[in-house]
Amino acid sequence: MKTVNLQLSDFEFDELGLNKNTLLFSELIEIIERKITKRTLEKSMQLADKYGLSKMTMEQIDDEIKAQRNEENNS
Repeated sequence: MKTVNLQLSDFEFDELGLNKNTLLFSELIEIIERKITKRTLEKSMQLADKYGLSKMTMEQIDDEIKAQRNEENNS
């Protein structure tokens, strides 16, 4: 097994929610993936609010999806 040393600032360490100094690389990847997913979701929610999409009903969403699929199939 090989060892990789990684230097993070205290801010980065806290930002990733790390609570131990030694962890497996796979654990670090999982933590980073969760952080990226959370930021992406937050950004999506901000954009939905900005463009009024968060107020759409499920019926409106379904209609939009159907219209898009029909447009793609007719192209």
